Amino acid sequence: QVQLVQSGGGLVQPGGSLRLSCAASGFTFSHYAMHWYRRLPGEGPEWVATISSVNDHTAYAHTVKGRFAIARDNSKNTVYLQMNSLKPEDTAMYYCGARVQRQDYWGQGTQVTVSS
Repeated sequence: QVQLVQSGGGLVQPGGSLRLSCAASGFTFSHYAMHWYRRLPGEGPEWVATISSVNDHTAYAHTVKGRFAIARDNSKNTVYLQMNSLKPEDTAMYYCGARVQRQDYWGQGTQVTVSS
C-alpha cells in the first residue's frame, strides 16, 4: 500500500534552516508529482510546493518562493523540502502528499516551529 513517512522538522530560530524528508513506498515514485502542504495554526491547509515527475519542474507558493526548495531523489524514493530564512509565520504542521491513481495520500505530518 502507499505510504509516505516524514522526518525532520522541529524548533528553529528565525532566520534558521530545516530540511524535511518524505520517504515513499507502495507506488512507482518516479512517475508521480510530489507536493508539500502546511497547516498554520487555526487555518486551513496551504499548498507550499510541488515537484513534477517530468524534468523535476518545481512550483512554489508566493509566501515561500526564494526561501524554500523542493527536490526529489528517485533512487531513494524520497522528496525533500529545504527551508531557509525561516520566519515565525512559517510555523505550521507540514505534510507531504501525492495523488496516486486518483487517490490522495499524505504523510503523517511534521511540526515546524520558528521561534526565538
